[in-house]
Amino acid sequence: MKKGSWITIATILIVIILVYHLINKPTPGTSEEIAKCIGKNSQMYVQLGCHACEIQVKMFGDNYKYLNTTDCLFERELCKEKQIEATPTWIINGEKYRGVQTIEKLKELTGC
Repeated sequence: MKKGSWITIATILIVIILVYHLINKPTPGTSEEIAKCIGKNSQMYVQLGCHACEIQVKMFGDNYKYLNTTDCLFERELCKEKQIEATPTWIINGEKYRGVQTIEKLKELTGC
């Protein structure tokens, strides 16, 4: 193999390794206190297999367990009743917020 081919292969491998590490970089999560406050003042609707829901969950790290969540895959009737058309959807103070929300936005909406 030519020297240029080896350099190209090495460059591609380095890029793949860097992208892999960036995608799988552990996130620090949200503090327990903030997660409890947001959980106390909101309801989050998710669905198993929802990529956007996974992103939202990762934002909370291990403290995700303090959120009030409903999985629409298993609670279809409840989600229909609440007119949940996309996941994740947050209900805060009677208002719906579709899609991934930042922790700062959730803190603002819940008064945390």
